[in-house]
Amino acid sequence: MRPRLPEELVASTTFLLKRLGFSAKEQAMKAYEQTGLHPYHHAILIVLAEGSRETQGAIADALGYDRGQLVGLLDELEERDLVERRRDPSDRRRHLVRLTPDGEKMLRRLRTLSAEIEDGFLSPLSDKERATLHGLLFRLAEEHDPRCGPIGAPGLTV
Repeated sequence: MRPRLPEELVASTTFLLKRLGFSAKEQAMKAYEQTGLHPYHHAILIVLAEGSRETQGAIADALGYDRGQLVGLLDELEERDLVERRRDPSDRRRHLVRLTPDGEKMLRRLRTLSAEIEDGFLSPLSDKERATLHGLLFRLAEEHDPRCGPIGAPGLTV
């Protein structure tokens, strides 16, 4: 049996958010291992499916990834034929990225996996509690990470 954490820490909302974040990440990483991909790959596929960002720089900016890190992740996705990169004919310095049919298929699989992870993680909560929790977290995210805010909000670019 694990020793209980000190009351002062458990009484801290930010401490609980950090601990839950670590736990959620650990569970997700284990689940994603079976796909051979990482949640970072999943996020890239989601951005590409959205269709509004197709340059490497735009993808990195949208996700807050280091551009060098993104190149490595795209290399891994390209090796698995999930994305395709080509030079932008209007600007040879840029690479355009798009999902392949296999990438679209993998994205569907990853969306299902992500929903299963979230459902398991939030299983102690009712549907109403889940909606309330999401609403509260979203309000905090809008305040502390402008990329979570509505499109057209100050500081956001599309």
